[in-house]
Amino acid sequence: MRPWPTLEDVAGMAGVSTATVSRVLNEPELVHAETRLRVEEAVARLDYTPHFGARALASNRTNTVGAIIPTMENAIFARGLQALQEALAGDGVTLVVATSNYDPAREAEQIRALLGRGVDGLVLIGEARDPSIYAMLERRLVPFVLVWSWRPDCPWPCVGFDNRAAARAMAERVLELGHRRVAMIAGVTRGNDRAAARVEGVRDALARHGLGLDRTNLIETPYNLKASAAAARRLMTAGPRPTAIVCGNDVIAAGALTAVRALGLAAPADVSVTGFDDIDLALVLDPSLTTVHVPHRRMGEAAASLLLRLRAQEKDARSVVFETALVERGSLAPPGPMKGEAR
Repeated sequence: MRPWPTLEDVAGMAGVSTATVSRVLNEPELVHAETRLRVEEAVARLDYTPHFGARALASNRTNTVGAIIPTMENAIFARGLQALQEALAGDGVTLVVATSNYDPAREAEQIRALLGRGVDGLVLIGEARDPSIYAMLERRLVPFVLVWSWRPDCPWPCVGFDNRAAARAMAERVLELGHRRVAMIAGVTRGNDRAAARVEGVRDALARHGLGLDRTNLIETPYNLKASAAAARRLMTAGPRPTAIVCGNDVIAAGALTAVRALGLAAPADVSVTGFDDIDLALVLDPSLTTVHVPHRRMGEAAASLLLRLRAQEKDARSVVFETALVERGSLAPPGPMKGEAR
């Protein structure tokens, strides 16, 4: 027997034609139960899997979709990807995942590599990328969906939420509680439209009170605990010290809370800290984190549905926008007397 079992091997073991084997694999309901069982037993005994290339040639489709995410290390993408994969699998589509590490050049290489493998569609995070990438996708007629961001005038299909409005709402709540010395630790905004939009949202809210963000109260940092703790330490050891730190995501907020404790201070008594995303980490921090809840799973499911509809060339396939929600927990409170400073 050949090292890699073939359709002919299955047919020989089951005592049927290759056409019957193909019918069992693709339209089992059309095959008599006894014959179907013999074929299925042969498939199991031989560990047979259909030849991917032959199927693709026959159908002009590979039934694979590529998704490129910034990183596997950030939990914000895990739930969305799981939901995306489950929804695609329900339609017989396989998901292939790659990571870019927030590097636009690397993402462009991965897009070309996935196109070279014949993917039927792509799921991409955000919209900040070179226009030539969009031109290439449109030229090749490859359907794609942008996730985790949305704006009403986005020219491409997207499934997400308004990052700017969500961050603005959080900052407005901080200001409503009486904070005026507000700082922000944001993600790196270069090549990241979601991080940039969140900065602009906080800036919008502060501007209404005659306040602003500049190099004295805005720090951009990678999404990791060590870098965000260092950023919070800089803000808390400079003067005047902020009474609230609005963070670009929950991981950054966790790093900020670590730095606050290391300085012998407490949140929210000495400084309030807020996050963004509402991952599981937000609940186990001490104090638990006030944050913006993002519907990760629902976005993944909606992205799969939209991409499949685009692939089927349905004319009414439309972008999907989700609402976010503020979740208030223990890390946010009105400003109190600050250690070593007069009110």
